[in-house]
Amino acid sequence: MAESMQGLKRSHRCTELSEANIGQTVTVMGWVQKQRNKGGIIFVDLRDRSGILQIIFEEDDVKSEGFEKASRLRSEFVIAVTGKVEARSGAVNENLATGKIEVRANAIRILSEAETPPFPVEENSKTKEELRLKYRYLDLRRPDIQRNLMMRSKIANEIRRFMIGEGFIEIETPMLGKATPEGAREYVVPSRVHPGNFYTLPQSPQLYKQLLMCSGYDRYIQIAKCFRDEDLRADRQPEFTQVDMELSFVDVDDVIEINERLLKHVCKEAIGIDVELPIKRMTWHEAMNRFGSDKPDTRFGMELVDVSEVVKGCGFGVFTGALENGGSVRGINAKGQAEMPRKKIDALVDMAKGNGAKGLAYLCVMPDGTYKSSFAKFMTEDELQSLVSAMSGEPGDLLLFAADKNKIVFSVLGALRLELGKQMGLIDENQFNFLWVTEFPLLEWSDEEERFVAMHHPFTMPMEEDWQYIDSDPGRVRAKAYDIVLNGVELGGGSVRIHQADIQEKMFEVLGLSKETAQERFGFLLDAFKYGVPPHAGLAYGLDRLVMLLLKADSIREVIAFPKVKDASCLLTEAPNTIPEKQLEELGIKIVLPQE
Repeated sequence: MAESMQGLKRSHRCTELSEANIGQTVTVMGWVQKQRNKGGIIFVDLRDRSGILQIIFEEDDVKSEGFEKASRLRSEFVIAVTGKVEARSGAVNENLATGKIEVRANAIRILSEAETPPFPVEENSKTKEELRLKYRYLDLRRPDIQRNLMMRSKIANEIRRFMIGEGFIEIETPMLGKATPEGAREYVVPSRVHPGNFYTLPQSPQLYKQLLMCSGYDRYIQIAKCFRDEDLRADRQPEFTQVDMELSFVDVDDVIEINERLLKHVCKEAIGIDVELPIKRMTWHEAMNRFGSDKPDTRFGMELVDVSEVVKGCGFGVFTGALENGGSVRGINAKGQAEMPRKKIDALVDMAKGNGAKGLAYLCVMPDGTYKSSFAKFMTEDELQSLVSAMSGEPGDLLLFAADKNKIVFSVLGALRLELGKQMGLIDENQFNFLWVTEFPLLEWSDEEERFVAMHHPFTMPMEEDWQYIDSDPGRVRAKAYDIVLNGVELGGGSVRIHQADIQEKMFEVLGLSKETAQERFGFLLDAFKYGVPPHAGLAYGLDRLVMLLLKADSIREVIAFPKVKDASCLLTEAPNTIPEKQLEELGIKIVLPQE
């Protein structure tokens, strides 16, 4: 039967005890990790969030009643133990922080009994994730997950501490807002008080933080919950946490400078690594041309090579056809992989098709100098040699080529480069490579909508020297936008915002938004700009991603207390779920299920 605390107070957490406490009487409380009964003596590993402590029970010390209780203990029972700290009588356990000591119990209370858990609560669990997430409250007891969440708390606190020290003010912005259908799909919340009207949950506090700059707060920070109702991928969550900031009277370099110092501070305080400043910068065009990605992993080479000039007159129609359609031919060199089994090459071809390509051309430079290729028969010996030479190919190398519109070529080779980097063991997992990617295009063409859309959002400032091309060549205009990338993952992004009415008006026009539509969607912001708006800029990090990367966790689900799974459901609470008819009636909502 469970006992109550009855005035008993915990004196220490498990690993707050050390050799310095030998001889002291202490009270510890926690969960039983395991119990070992050796006849006249019982050993119990007691676990709390700080770690594990060994307790020993002998009948002479705890009387027969206490010994009987100790013999009943099973995994996950919650107990309170009072006893004396002693040096270990047995061998020292070097793997435990408390490995040199133990507590000799003189009293025990069983605060709560436990059924046998559906899986063992242990580090690096091999249990399937679905089962762990269904019983997430048990999974969260695992020491590695607890360390992750405690580190997340530390990182969030270090961010706050640094930013407050830099003159930032923490301000909360609303969760219930107005639909602004530019960007990702939003979660919709019906209003009972205003029948037929809806709020949306914020994708980011973007408009509010710009309003705060209009209101003179100068430097704003918030660790904000954000929501996106998008088709989920493995490592996306419908709700996520942003470190959100906005600054007044600044330009690109000011935002980058303060954020470099922030990252240096957080990395040093959280995981003890020194980030070298300034962080390298690379323009968007350079990143795409060299790595096929706007978030390049710079921990290894295997860069893209543009061979369009080399193959422009060759007899291989796939190459020449791509060039005639305004595309390019580019390749990567997988050093020493010429003898890769055909099955593996076919898997790379399938991967290329999955990224939008019609296929993938390959050329193996065999160790004896001969070629094995999917296209060699269409090219002369000289043309092949020129191609191999342009790719710095040597005997033993596997050369892979994509030929299509640039967007597809970059997508294909960028993905293949990462896959081969992993397969070939080229990535140093202990390296933290930060990179700023700058000068993004202001606009990108959408084939679907047959118009230019904002690459960032419609309030992003164009680079002054490019604004002259906004009518004649909109795709050429670069933005004052910047992303911070770590090891090939976008950590955060931001931009300088437009604060001039004429530029904003033109921007809406280019995006196909009439004055009326712009006023309807963003009127409150545009009106605020009429009353004196400072030049301002901002940036937002994905906190979940930052913590995941710093801790080298496999997924953001490992650093979020109660994550959703791929279909945006919660296995623990079974959300989303139906709600009673009465509630729907109050909201004036009728459910119409889609026809099968």
